Amino acid sequence: MSRRSWTSRTYWAAVLAVAFVTPAATAQRDDYSGPPISYETAEVDDPVARLSRQLEAGEIELTFDAEHGYLKGLLTALDVPESSQTLVFSKTSMQRNLISPRTPRALYFNDDVYVGFCQGGGVLELAATDAQQGATFYTLEQSAAEPPRLVRDRGHCLTCHASTRTQDVPGYLVRSVFVSAGGQPEFGSGTFTTDHASPFEERWGGWYVTGTHGDMRHMGNALYQRREGDVDREAGANVTSLEGRVATTPYLTPHSDLVALMVLEHQTQMHNALAWANYETRRALHQSQVMNEALDRPADYLSPTSERRIDAAADRVLEYLLFRDEFPLTSPVAGTSAFTTEFQARGVRDSQGRSLRDFDLDTRLFRHPCSYLIHSAAFDGLPDVVRGRVLTKLKSILQGGAAAEDYPRLTPADHRALREILTETKPEFAALE
Repeated sequence: MSRRSWTSRTYWAAVLAVAFVTPAATAQRDDYSGPPISYETAEVDDPVARLSRQLEAGEIELTFDAEHGYLKGLLTALDVPESSQTLVFSKTSMQRNLISPRTPRALYFNDDVYVGFCQGGGVLELAATDAQQGATFYTLEQSAAEPPRLVRDRGHCLTCHASTRTQDVPGYLVRSVFVSAGGQPEFGSGTFTTDHASPFEERWGGWYVTGTHGDMRHMGNALYQRREGDVDREAGANVTSLEGRVATTPYLTPHSDLVALMVLEHQTQMHNALAWANYETRRALHQSQVMNEALDRPADYLSPTSERRIDAAADRVLEYLLFRDEFPLTSPVAGTSAFTTEFQARGVRDSQGRSLRDFDLDTRLFRHPCSYLIHSAAFDGLPDVVRGRVLTKLKSILQGGAAAEDYPRLTPADHRALREILTETKPEFAALE
Protein backbone atom coordinates (compact mmCIF):
# COMPACT_ATOMS: atom_id res chain seq x y z
CA MET A 1 0.00 0.00 0.00
CA SER A 2 1.41 3.41 -0.94
CA ARG A 3 1.48 6.29 1.50
CA ARG A 4 -0.92 8.18 -0.72
CA SER A 5 -3.49 5.40 -0.45
CA TRP A 6 -3.21 5.23 3.35
CA THR A 7 -6.85 4.71 4.37
CA SER A 8 -9.15 6.14 7.00
CA ARG A 9 -9.38 2.62 8.47
CA THR A 10 -5.63 2.75 9.15
CA TYR A 11 -6.06 6.23 10.62
CA TRP A 12 -8.71 5.15 13.10
CA ALA A 13 -6.66 2.11 14.09
CA ALA A 14 -3.78 4.46 14.92
CA VAL A 15 -6.04 6.79 16.87
CA LEU A 16 -7.56 3.93 18.86
CA ALA A 17 -4.10 2.59 19.66
CA VAL A 18 -3.19 5.97 21.14
CA ALA A 19 -6.52 6.26 22.95
CA PHE A 20 -5.73 3.34 25.22
CA VAL A 21 -2.35 4.71 26.30
CA THR A 22 -3.61 6.60 29.33
CA PRO A 23 -6.77 5.99 31.37
CA ALA A 24 -6.38 9.48 32.83
CA ALA A 25 -7.21 10.98 29.45
CA THR A 26 -10.50 9.10 29.33
CA ALA A 27 -11.37 10.25 32.84
CA GLN A 28 -10.58 13.81 31.83
CA ARG A 29 -12.80 13.54 28.75
CA ASP A 30 -15.73 12.34 30.85
CA ASP A 31 -15.75 15.73 32.55
CA TYR A 32 -17.00 17.21 29.27
CA SER A 33 -19.32 14.44 28.07
CA GLY A 34 -22.45 15.43 30.01
CA PRO A 35 -24.39 18.64 30.65
CA PRO A 36 -23.79 21.49 30.57
CA ILE A 37 -20.89 20.93 28.09
CA SER A 38 -21.81 17.72 26.21
CA TYR A 39 -18.61 18.04 24.20
CA GLU A 40 -18.94 14.92 22.08
CA THR A 41 -22.60 15.39 21.09
CA ALA A 42 -23.23 19.15 20.97
CA GLU A 43 -23.60 20.72 17.55
CA VAL A 44 -20.81 23.10 16.59
CA ASP A 45 -20.60 26.05 14.23
CA ASP A 46 -16.87 26.51 13.72
CA PRO A 47 -15.37 27.33 10.27
CA VAL A 48 -14.64 23.67 9.48
CA ALA A 49 -18.17 22.60 10.42
CA ARG A 50 -19.56 25.28 8.13
CA LEU A 51 -17.28 24.18 5.30
CA SER A 52 -18.39 20.59 5.86
CA ARG A 53 -22.03 21.58 5.43
CA GLN A 54 -21.16 23.46 2.23
CA LEU A 55 -19.36 20.42 0.83
CA GLU A 56 -22.25 18.12 1.64
CA ALA A 57 -24.70 20.52 -0.01
CA GLY A 58 -22.53 20.80 -3.13
CA GLU A 59 -22.14 24.54 -2.63
CA ILE A 60 -18.34 24.43 -2.82
CA GLU A 61 -15.65 22.20 -4.30
CA LEU A 62 -12.12 21.53 -3.08
CA THR A 63 -9.30 21.24 -5.60
CA PHE A 64 -7.03 18.20 -5.39
CA ASP A 65 -3.46 17.87 -6.66
CA ALA A 66 -1.10 14.92 -6.71
CA GLU A 67 1.56 16.58 -4.56
CA HIS A 68 -0.45 18.03 -1.68
CA GLY A 69 -3.88 16.46 -2.06
CA TYR A 70 -6.59 18.79 -0.76
CA LEU A 71 -4.20 20.99 1.20
CA LYS A 72 -4.14 24.06 -1.06
CA GLY A 73 -7.86 23.94 -1.72
CA LEU A 74 -8.61 23.55 1.97
CA LEU A 75 -6.42 26.48 3.00
CA THR A 76 -8.10 28.66 0.39
CA ALA A 77 -11.59 27.62 1.47
CA LEU A 78 -10.80 28.31 5.13
CA ASP A 79 -8.80 31.50 4.47
CA VAL A 80 -5.67 30.09 6.10
CA PRO A 81 -2.50 31.79 4.77
CA GLU A 82 0.35 29.67 3.41
CA SER A 83 2.74 32.12 5.08
CA SER A 84 1.68 30.73 8.48
CA GLN A 85 3.57 27.50 7.74
CA THR A 86 5.68 26.05 10.54
CA LEU A 87 7.48 22.70 10.42
CA VAL A 88 7.69 20.27 13.35
CA PHE A 89 9.87 17.15 13.19
CA SER A 90 9.20 15.53 16.58
CA LYS A 91 6.97 12.46 16.62
CA THR A 92 4.41 14.09 18.87
CA SER A 93 1.22 14.05 16.78
CA MET A 94 -1.22 11.61 15.23
CA GLN A 95 0.65 10.57 12.07
CA ARG A 96 3.89 10.16 14.00
CA ASN A 97 5.17 7.33 11.80
CA LEU A 98 5.44 9.77 8.89
CA ILE A 99 7.26 12.48 10.84
CA SER A 100 11.03 12.82 11.18
CA PRO A 101 13.73 15.49 10.83
CA ARG A 102 13.77 14.66 7.09
CA THR A 103 9.96 14.71 6.74
CA PRO A 104 8.54 17.26 9.19
CA ARG A 105 4.84 17.89 9.63
CA ALA A 106 3.62 21.25 8.33
CA LEU A 107 1.15 23.29 10.35
CA TYR A 108 -0.90 26.19 8.98
CA PHE A 109 -3.27 28.43 10.94
CA ASN A 110 -5.43 31.52 11.08
CA ASP A 111 -7.33 32.98 14.05
CA ASP A 112 -9.77 30.06 14.28
CA VAL A 113 -8.39 27.09 12.34
CA TYR A 114 -5.30 24.84 12.41
CA VAL A 115 -4.38 22.47 9.55
CA GLY A 116 -1.73 19.74 9.72
CA PHE A 117 -0.09 18.15 6.65
CA CYS A 118 2.31 15.20 6.50
CA GLN A 119 4.19 14.06 3.40
CA GLY A 120 2.37 10.97 2.15
CA GLY A 121 -0.22 11.32 4.90
CA GLY A 122 -3.53 9.53 4.54
CA VAL A 123 -5.41 12.45 6.04
CA LEU A 124 -5.18 16.15 6.63
CA GLU A 125 -5.63 16.97 10.31
CA LEU A 126 -7.79 19.94 11.26
CA ALA A 127 -8.78 21.68 14.46
CA ALA A 128 -11.17 24.59 14.69
CA THR A 129 -12.43 26.81 17.48
CA ASP A 130 -16.15 26.79 18.14
CA ALA A 131 -17.48 29.77 20.09
CA GLN A 132 -19.11 27.48 22.67
CA GLN A 133 -17.26 24.16 22.63
CA GLY A 134 -13.70 25.33 22.05
CA ALA A 135 -11.32 23.10 20.09
CA THR A 136 -13.01 20.63 17.74
CA PHE A 137 -10.98 18.14 15.70
CA TYR A 138 -11.49 16.78 12.17
CA THR A 139 -9.80 14.78 9.44
CA LEU A 140 -10.04 14.91 5.66
CA GLU A 141 -8.95 11.83 3.73
CA GLN A 142 -6.31 12.56 1.12
CA SER A 143 -7.95 10.69 -1.75
CA ALA A 144 -9.66 11.92 -4.90
CA ALA A 145 -11.50 8.59 -5.30
CA GLU A 146 -14.43 9.87 -3.22
CA PRO A 147 -15.88 13.36 -2.70
CA PRO A 148 -14.04 15.16 0.12
CA ARG A 149 -15.66 14.66 3.51
CA LEU A 150 -14.65 16.29 6.76
CA VAL A 151 -14.98 13.81 9.63
CA ARG A 152 -15.43 15.16 13.13
CA ASP A 153 -13.56 13.42 15.92
CA ARG A 154 -15.78 12.49 18.86
CA GLY A 155 -13.23 12.39 21.63
CA HIS A 156 -10.20 10.31 20.62
CA CYS A 157 -8.08 13.41 20.04
CA LEU A 158 -8.63 14.41 23.64
CA THR A 159 -6.13 11.74 24.64
CA CYS A 160 -3.47 14.38 23.95
CA HIS A 161 -5.59 17.50 23.59
CA ALA A 162 -7.29 17.66 26.99
CA SER A 163 -4.94 17.90 29.94
CA THR A 164 -3.19 20.42 32.14
CA ARG A 165 -1.15 21.32 29.03
CA THR A 166 -4.37 22.62 27.42
CA GLN A 167 -5.66 24.23 30.64
CA ASP A 168 -7.90 21.20 31.34
CA VAL A 169 -10.20 21.77 28.36
CA PRO A 170 -10.25 20.32 24.84
CA GLY A 171 -7.61 22.56 23.37
CA TYR A 172 -4.33 23.22 21.65
CA LEU A 173 -0.67 23.23 22.58
CA VAL A 174 2.77 23.97 21.19
CA ARG A 175 5.18 21.47 22.70
CA SER A 176 8.96 21.76 22.91
CA VAL A 177 10.89 18.51 23.40
CA PHE A 178 14.37 17.08 23.12
CA VAL A 179 14.42 15.06 19.88
CA SER A 180 16.70 12.24 18.72
CA ALA A 181 18.00 11.86 15.17
CA GLY A 182 14.99 9.71 14.28
CA GLY A 183 12.50 12.26 15.55
CA GLN A 184 11.73 10.43 18.79
CA PRO A 185 11.13 12.73 21.76
CA GLU A 186 13.41 12.14 24.73
CA PHE A 187 10.78 12.78 27.38
CA GLY A 188 13.13 11.80 30.18
CA SER A 189 15.20 14.90 29.43
CA GLY A 190 12.25 17.23 29.85
CA THR A 191 9.38 18.70 27.90
CA PHE A 192 7.84 22.18 27.77
CA THR A 193 4.43 23.49 26.81
CA THR A 194 5.23 26.90 25.41
CA ASP A 195 3.34 30.17 25.19
CA HIS A 196 4.18 33.88 25.25
CA ALA A 197 5.46 33.56 28.83
CA SER A 198 8.00 30.82 28.09
CA PRO A 199 11.72 31.61 28.31
CA PHE A 200 13.17 31.74 24.82
CA GLU A 201 15.68 28.99 25.60
CA GLU A 202 12.85 26.49 26.26
CA ARG A 203 11.05 27.02 22.96
CA TRP A 204 10.76 25.00 19.77
CA GLY A 205 12.59 21.79 20.54
CA GLY A 206 11.59 19.49 17.67
CA TRP A 207 10.67 22.40 15.35
CA TYR A 208 12.46 24.03 12.47
CA VAL A 209 12.74 27.78 12.98
CA THR A 210 13.60 30.37 10.32
CA GLY A 211 14.30 33.87 11.52
CA THR A 212 16.72 36.06 13.43
CA HIS A 213 16.74 36.66 17.18
CA GLY A 214 20.09 38.24 18.08
CA ASP A 215 21.78 36.83 21.16
CA MET A 216 18.72 34.93 22.42
CA ARG A 217 18.82 31.16 21.93
CA HIS A 218 16.14 28.48 21.48
CA MET A 219 15.96 24.69 21.04
CA GLY A 220 14.87 24.68 17.39
CA ASN A 221 16.77 23.32 14.37
CA ALA A 222 18.82 20.99 16.58
CA LEU A 223 18.83 17.37 17.72
CA TYR A 224 19.34 15.98 21.19
CA GLN A 225 22.95 15.19 22.04
CA ARG A 226 22.81 12.31 24.46
CA ARG A 227 26.38 12.75 25.68
CA GLU A 228 25.79 16.38 26.65
CA GLY A 229 22.17 15.78 27.64
CA ASP A 230 21.07 18.86 25.70
CA VAL A 231 20.71 20.40 22.24
CA ASP A 232 23.22 22.67 20.54
CA ARG A 233 21.32 25.94 20.73
CA GLU A 234 24.15 27.81 19.06
CA ALA A 235 24.01 25.62 15.94
CA GLY A 236 20.28 26.28 15.56
CA ALA A 237 20.43 30.03 16.12
CA ASN A 238 19.55 32.77 13.62
CA VAL A 239 18.80 30.34 10.78
CA THR A 240 17.28 32.14 7.80
CA SER A 241 17.19 29.21 5.36
CA LEU A 242 16.56 25.50 5.88
CA GLU A 243 18.67 24.59 2.87
CA GLY A 244 21.06 21.82 3.85
CA ARG A 245 18.94 20.90 6.87
CA VAL A 246 15.78 19.55 5.26
CA ALA A 247 14.27 19.44 1.77
CA THR A 248 11.45 22.00 1.73
CA THR A 249 10.24 21.46 -1.86
CA PRO A 250 7.44 19.08 -0.72
CA TYR A 251 5.88 21.94 1.27
CA LEU A 252 4.03 25.08 0.21
CA THR A 253 6.85 27.41 1.32
CA PRO A 254 10.50 26.97 2.38
CA HIS A 255 9.85 28.64 5.75
CA SER A 256 9.10 27.74 9.36
CA ASP A 257 8.66 31.33 10.37
CA LEU A 258 9.84 32.49 13.80
CA VAL A 259 7.14 35.16 14.17
CA ALA A 260 4.44 32.70 13.11
CA LEU A 261 5.66 30.34 15.85
CA MET A 262 5.48 33.09 18.45
CA VAL A 263 1.95 34.01 17.43
CA LEU A 264 0.98 30.34 17.41
CA GLU A 265 2.23 29.93 20.98
CA HIS A 266 0.19 32.88 22.22
CA GLN A 267 -2.92 32.01 20.25
CA THR A 268 -3.16 28.37 21.30
CA GLN A 269 -3.14 29.14 25.03
CA MET A 270 -5.35 32.21 24.58
CA HIS A 271 -7.90 29.95 22.92
CA ASN A 272 -7.60 27.52 25.82
CA ALA A 273 -8.11 30.29 28.39
CA LEU A 274 -11.27 31.41 26.59
CA ALA A 275 -12.58 27.84 26.42
CA TRP A 276 -11.83 27.27 30.10
CA ALA A 277 -13.69 30.45 31.07
CA ASN A 278 -16.61 29.39 28.91
CA TYR A 279 -16.77 25.90 30.42
CA GLU A 280 -16.23 27.05 34.00
CA THR A 281 -18.92 29.71 33.76
CA ARG A 282 -21.44 27.32 32.23
CA ARG A 283 -20.70 24.79 34.96
CA ALA A 284 -21.12 27.42 37.66
CA LEU A 285 -24.41 28.60 36.16
CA HIS A 286 -25.63 25.03 35.78
CA GLN A 287 -24.77 24.24 39.39
CA SER A 288 -26.57 27.40 40.56
CA GLN A 289 -29.63 26.49 38.51
CA VAL A 290 -29.82 23.03 40.09
CA MET A 291 -29.39 24.44 43.60
CA ASN A 292 -31.85 27.26 43.00
CA GLU A 293 -34.54 24.78 41.99
CA ALA A 294 -33.79 22.55 44.96
CA LEU A 295 -33.84 25.45 47.45
CA ASP A 296 -36.68 27.39 45.80
CA ARG A 297 -34.44 30.40 45.20
CA PRO A 298 -34.82 32.95 42.37
CA ALA A 299 -33.70 31.44 39.06
CA ASP A 300 -31.03 34.10 38.52
CA TYR A 301 -29.47 33.81 41.97
CA LEU A 302 -25.70 33.21 41.97
CA SER A 303 -24.19 31.74 45.09
CA PRO A 304 -20.93 33.19 46.48
CA THR A 305 -19.16 30.04 45.24
CA SER A 306 -20.46 30.54 41.70
CA GLU A 307 -19.53 34.21 41.84
CA ARG A 308 -15.96 33.32 42.81
CA ARG A 309 -15.68 30.72 40.04
CA ILE A 310 -16.87 33.13 37.38
CA ASP A 311 -14.64 35.90 38.70
CA ALA A 312 -11.61 33.59 38.60
CA ALA A 313 -12.48 32.65 35.02
CA ALA A 314 -12.57 36.33 34.05
CA ASP A 315 -9.19 36.92 35.70
CA ARG A 316 -7.60 34.02 33.82
CA VAL A 317 -8.80 35.45 30.50
CA LEU A 318 -7.43 38.86 31.43
CA GLU A 319 -3.99 37.48 32.28
CA TYR A 320 -3.62 36.00 28.81
CA LEU A 321 -5.41 38.86 27.08
CA LEU A 322 -2.99 41.44 28.49
CA PHE A 323 0.17 39.28 28.21
CA ARG A 324 0.70 39.68 31.96
CA ASP A 325 3.61 37.24 32.21
CA GLU A 326 5.07 37.71 28.73
CA PHE A 327 8.75 36.87 28.38
CA PRO A 328 10.59 40.14 27.59
CA LEU A 329 12.65 39.98 24.41
CA THR A 330 16.28 40.98 24.90
CA SER A 331 17.01 41.14 21.16
CA PRO A 332 14.86 42.05 18.15
CA VAL A 333 13.28 39.14 16.28
CA ALA A 334 12.27 38.81 12.63
CA GLY A 335 10.76 36.06 10.49
CA THR A 336 11.64 35.05 6.96
CA SER A 337 8.26 34.78 5.24
CA ALA A 338 5.41 37.14 4.41
CA PHE A 339 3.66 36.14 7.63
CA THR A 340 4.42 39.35 9.56
CA THR A 341 3.02 41.58 6.82
CA GLU A 342 0.01 39.39 6.04
CA PHE A 343 -0.94 38.91 9.70
CA GLN A 344 -0.90 42.66 10.37
CA ALA A 345 -2.95 43.33 7.22
CA ARG A 346 -5.86 41.37 8.72
CA GLY A 347 -6.18 43.77 11.63
CA VAL A 348 -9.22 45.81 12.65
CA ARG A 349 -7.87 49.38 12.78
CA ASP A 350 -8.88 52.56 14.58
CA SER A 351 -9.00 56.06 13.10
CA GLN A 352 -5.26 56.46 13.73
CA GLY A 353 -4.49 53.26 11.81
CA ARG A 354 -3.59 51.25 14.94
CA SER A 355 -4.44 47.58 15.40
CA LEU A 356 -3.99 44.95 18.09
CA ARG A 357 -2.24 42.91 15.38
CA ASP A 358 0.62 45.40 15.00
CA PHE A 359 3.91 43.79 15.96
CA ASP A 360 6.64 45.21 18.16
CA LEU A 361 9.26 42.41 17.94
CA ASP A 362 11.94 44.44 19.71
CA THR A 363 11.04 44.03 23.38
CA ARG A 364 7.72 42.15 23.15
CA LEU A 365 5.52 40.41 20.61
CA PHE A 366 2.88 43.09 19.98
CA ARG A 367 3.08 46.87 20.02
CA HIS A 368 -0.26 47.14 21.83
CA PRO A 369 -0.34 44.24 24.30
CA CYS A 370 -3.97 43.14 24.29
CA SER A 371 -4.71 39.97 22.35
CA TYR A 372 -6.27 40.35 18.92
CA LEU A 373 -8.52 37.43 19.90
CA ILE A 374 -10.68 39.91 21.79
CA HIS A 375 -12.19 40.38 18.32
CA SER A 376 -12.82 36.64 17.85
CA ALA A 377 -16.00 34.58 17.93
CA ALA A 378 -14.53 32.65 20.86
CA PHE A 379 -14.37 35.82 22.95
CA ASP A 380 -17.80 37.04 21.87
CA GLY A 381 -19.19 33.56 22.61
CA LEU A 382 -18.30 33.75 26.30
CA PRO A 383 -21.41 33.72 28.50
CA ASP A 384 -22.59 37.28 29.13
CA VAL A 385 -21.87 37.15 32.84
CA VAL A 386 -18.16 36.38 32.38
CA ARG A 387 -17.60 38.38 29.20
CA GLY A 388 -19.05 41.44 30.91
CA ARG A 389 -16.70 40.98 33.84
CA VAL A 390 -13.68 40.64 31.58
CA LEU A 391 -14.51 43.86 29.75
CA THR A 392 -15.36 45.75 32.95
CA LYS A 393 -12.12 44.67 34.61
CA LEU A 394 -10.19 45.46 31.43
CA LYS A 395 -11.58 48.97 31.27
CA SER A 396 -10.74 49.54 34.93
CA ILE A 397 -7.16 48.38 34.37
CA LEU A 398 -6.74 50.62 31.34
CA GLN A 399 -8.11 53.56 33.31
CA GLY A 400 -5.42 53.01 35.95
CA GLY A 401 -7.66 51.38 38.54
CA ALA A 402 -6.39 49.35 41.48
CA ALA A 403 -6.10 46.17 39.41
CA ALA A 404 -3.61 47.92 37.11
CA GLU A 405 -0.97 47.17 39.76
CA ASP A 406 -1.23 43.50 38.71
CA TYR A 407 -0.03 44.47 35.22
CA PRO A 408 3.11 46.53 35.91
CA ARG A 409 4.48 46.11 32.38
CA LEU A 410 1.60 48.13 30.94
CA THR A 411 2.72 51.75 30.81
CA PRO A 412 0.41 54.79 30.90
CA ALA A 413 1.02 55.07 27.14
CA ASP A 414 -0.12 51.45 26.72
CA HIS A 415 -3.24 52.18 28.80
CA ARG A 416 -4.14 55.16 26.65
CA ALA A 417 -3.49 53.46 23.31
CA LEU A 418 -5.43 50.33 24.25
CA ARG A 419 -8.38 52.38 25.56
CA GLU A 420 -8.50 54.34 22.32
CA ILE A 421 -8.15 51.29 20.05
CA LEU A 422 -10.77 49.24 21.90
CA THR A 423 -13.21 52.15 22.14
CA GLU A 424 -13.20 52.42 18.35
CA THR A 425 -13.00 48.73 17.46
CA LYS A 426 -14.93 46.92 20.23
CA PRO A 427 -18.44 48.41 20.64
CA GLU A 428 -19.17 46.40 23.78
CA PHE A 429 -16.09 47.90 25.42
CA ALA A 430 -17.02 51.41 24.29
CA ALA A 431 -20.53 51.02 25.76
CA LEU A 432 -19.21 50.48 29.29
CA GLU A 433 -19.58 53.41 31.67
